[in-house]
Amino acid sequence: MKVFELREKSKAELVDHLHNLHKEIFNLKIRRASQELPNPLRLRTLRREIARVETLIREDEKGIKPLMQRKKPAPKTKPKKGDANA
Repeated sequence: MKVFELREKSKAELVDHLHNLHKEIFNLKIRRASQELPNPLRLRTLRREIARVETLIREDEKGIKPLMQRKKPAPKTKPKKGDANA
């Protein structure tokens, strides 16, 4: 998941997502010990995503970048009287 997608989530959603990631990486490590993994690069991807989520949670706690920053929609402007498109 990309960082901008993660930033749109609330802190509770991020903590839940982090918990799911930890469960998934645990299961993959168990499978790696007992058999060959179909996609061993998934471990690296999970570790990096865990780091992203933990960084976002920490940034929110420190007040560096608050979560759920959504862009405000651009204000609607009325067409001017002399516009040809009006």
